[in-house]
Amino acid sequence: MTILVTGASGNVGRQVVEQLVKRGADVRALVRDPVKTEFSAGVTVVQGDLLDPDSLRGALSGVSTLFLLNAVVPDEFTQALIVLNLAKEAGIEQIVYLSVIHSDIYVNVPHFAGKFGVERMLEQMDFSASILRPAYFMGNDLSIKDVILGYGIYPMPIGNKGLAMIDVRDIAEIAAIELIRRNEAAVPLPLERINLVGPDTLTGTDIAALWTGILNRPITYGGDDTGAFEQNLRNFMPAWMAYDMRLMSERFLSDGMVPDSGDVERLTKLLGRPLRSYHSFATEIAAA
Repeated sequence: MTILVTGASGNVGRQVVEQLVKRGADVRALVRDPVKTEFSAGVTVVQGDLLDPDSLRGALSGVSTLFLLNAVVPDEFTQALIVLNLAKEAGIEQIVYLSVIHSDIYVNVPHFAGKFGVERMLEQMDFSASILRPAYFMGNDLSIKDVILGYGIYPMPIGNKGLAMIDVRDIAEIAAIELIRRNEAAVPLPLERINLVGPDTLTGTDIAALWTGILNRPITYGGDDTGAFEQNLRNFMPAWMAYDMRLMSERFLSDGMVPDSGDVERLTKLLGRPLRSYHSFATEIAAA
């Protein structure tokens, strides 16, 4: 019974593949360029594109369970619908979909709205699905480590409502657990949503204080200027994406990313261990 992982060459997808391999699963990895990717022995690598139905038909043939991951791109929703229709055509019932927490609340943020649309299609098309809804990735802060370490500023405009940041390694492991659970089920399991959160809900000043303790020198929170955040992002990403990220950060300020009651306990039980903390993540960066 084969599990197909889309987005397999990315940070999340690659780790999902490796977690599945550790658990003895039959894994097929969908990538755009097989020459540029390497996986553990036993992983079947297939070339394909989420906008190319012909390549997807081949990739989906003989698959029992699908991990659907779409990058933040302008045609993200179209990609997902193409995959879902072809999965249905191939007789695939079991899907684990990587969405985002509060996709139904951050309704004005393009990539959140797109993911919520995919969630609705999973329901309407009667898939047996685990919809994983991760909060802010701790790993996003790797892109600003030089600012933290070199200038003593935590610059992400995340506000004072709090974000339940999660380590991408925990996301990948939970995804693998859910994929295998559904793949081995004797009958299709009910659709369910799972918030993926870290053990702590942290504000901008909380994170600055954590860095201050780890580095043993003052680190300050850079504040909530989402306009300046957008302009900085334009230096290394398209204008549409920078604006999307600005809208997201504005919802950080107004709503935060706060877990529901029981989320942390549920994930801890699922993993059989504590969730990785931001303090541990930051300590690893400082040590490196």
